[in-house]
Amino acid sequence: MTSAWLLPEHIADVLPTQARRLETLRRRLLDCAEAYGYELVMPPLLEHLESLLSGTGRDLDLQTFKLVDQMSGRLLGLRADTTPQAARIDAHLLNHEGVTRLCYCGPVLHTRAAGLQSSREPLQFGAELFGHEGLEADLEAAELALDCLSRAGHRELVIDLADARVLRGVLAGVPAAPERLQDIVAALAAKDAAGLEVLLEGMPEATRAPLLQLLDLYGGDEILATATQVLPDRELVRTALRDLAWLAAHLRAAYPEVRIGFDLSDMGGYAYYSGPRFAVYGAGSTDALARGGRYDEVGAIFGRNRPAVGFSLDLKLLVQTLAPARPVPAVRAPWSEDPGLRSTIRRLRDEGRVVMAVLPGHEPEALSFRFDHELVADGAKGWALRPLPNSSQGS
Repeated sequence: MTSAWLLPEHIADVLPTQARRLETLRRRLLDCAEAYGYELVMPPLLEHLESLLSGTGRDLDLQTFKLVDQMSGRLLGLRADTTPQAARIDAHLLNHEGVTRLCYCGPVLHTRAAGLQSSREPLQFGAELFGHEGLEADLEAAELALDCLSRAGHRELVIDLADARVLRGVLAGVPAAPERLQDIVAALAAKDAAGLEVLLEGMPEATRAPLLQLLDLYGGDEILATATQVLPDRELVRTALRDLAWLAAHLRAAYPEVRIGFDLSDMGGYAYYSGPRFAVYGAGSTDALARGGRYDEVGAIFGRNRPAVGFSLDLKLLVQTLAPARPVPAVRAPWSEDPGLRSTIRRLRDEGRVVMAVLPGHEPEALSFRFDHELVADGAKGWALRPLPNSSQGS
């Protein structure tokens, strides 16, 4: 019999030290988004399935928990991504004609973990800009992502740029069944040359050759020049490459310390994105810290197919990439009915200090705090703070 206290696989409690770090980081990133003019929304965790899967493709469908609403009989979903909900809020509730900037931070649920160390309950932070189709909006999303990660504590960042229109331009006019296209996208994403060769059998050489070339189109600025030579000379491809060059130039000017690269075979979320996209990495990391880009089709089901661009990240994964947090300094105080002591404790807490009272018969224990001062009686002066430079309690 399974123990009642065991949780499902890849689901875990967040304990005090980690919870404090997550909350601190959440506030920091929301403040960063607010500085750009993004307004906080809090969508529900549960809603009608068709709303959650609007314009998101097969991958999100597979990641979404589904259940039947006992009140209406309709199929509901537990959100696996908050972006469709933000699009619904923009299209149906706010209904602005101009630009709308929204941000959010809350849990999402996945049917399967993305990796061995991943949670099936990520804490997703994201920012979405609706109503502007120009590259200025794409640039703002990338800049906000970089600023958020910098404010979180990352100093050496790499941003890889890609564009969903490159593959669409290469495949223009070539009939491909949806299942075959999904397999091609998966092979490109995995850089599986052998698998891609098999999938492309029977395709025209004018399409087959550039698709195989995509596997090698990752690196620095030279990639755009190479892509111009080896990819079909089609308007969709030319526009995508031109837009990527514009974004790279502006990001390099604003963030000279950030390394900028290109990966034209990056196909993660291909069915979801409609234009430029980006992934941000920390120094030496293989997993992206944040992903984003343009997804103009996501709001179509809500009756307002507005231009949209944004990004999201998982705070739980982000915290794992940061240096361990230092315990918060705290004051240890005796428990007493003395009015002077109680008044002093209230004053210190009002000033923002952490003051923990030693309850009768117990020594204070805290995972997130370190006692660096204690309150002691000081004769006629009442109560005074005394440093505890060598104290390790609560650390």
